[in-house]
Amino acid sequence: MVDGKMNNILYEDNHIIIVEKKENVPVQADDSKDLDLLTIIKNYLKEKYHKPGNVYLGLVHRLDRPVGGIMVFAKTSKAASRLSDTIRKKEMVKKYYAVVEGVVEESATLKDYLYKDEKTNTVKVDSRGKEAILNYKRLAIKNNTSLVDITLETGRSHQIRVQFSSRGHALYGDQRYNKNAKVGEQIALYSYYLSFPHPTTKEKMEFILPLPNRKPFQWYQSQEP
Repeated sequence: MVDGKMNNILYEDNHIIIVEKKENVPVQADDSKDLDLLTIIKNYLKEKYHKPGNVYLGLVHRLDRPVGGIMVFAKTSKAASRLSDTIRKKEMVKKYYAVVEGVVEESATLKDYLYKDEKTNTVKVDSRGKEAILNYKRLAIKNNTSLVDITLETGRSHQIRVQFSSRGHALYGDQRYNKNAKVGEQIALYSYYLSFPHPTTKEKMEFILPLPNRKPFQWYQSQEP
């Protein structure tokens, strides 16, 4: 554990650290002033290795604050650069479980142009935006919702949430893009799979976590691949 309430360490070596980000923890400092994941891990490394001064930790990808799941951080600038190259070359594979409203097609590729309004921190389908592509397959249907397995081809802000919402299949519990979400519900989006070549050894690194044990994922516990 990085600390008692937050983030499990899945793997660590001299170059990278892989953690399970818990829900509602910001990845980096924001206006809320809540303790963020970068600071949490830096404090952990500082204490574990008795490092004086500032600890380097490279952020190479992100998860939205309400979303939990697997993240990789770089412990050296060289690892950060190589991981960023891996993302640019589309050699990093990220997969998500999501529960969306209604019954979606068995499988599909979603393509849109997404535009982000920086002032409101909201995203919409708009020709002024950047291309966003994802692939998904439906795993099961229950309670007029669908459990889907999503593979991202691009990593746009709020991409999964907006692409499904724009098609009438908003994510369960999404307080921003689902008008039916009830106050206090947690968004049903979870980054369960991450793979990439190690930045120095080039060995394939692969990490997989199970469906979260909470509503609405609990409806589908027996459906997990």
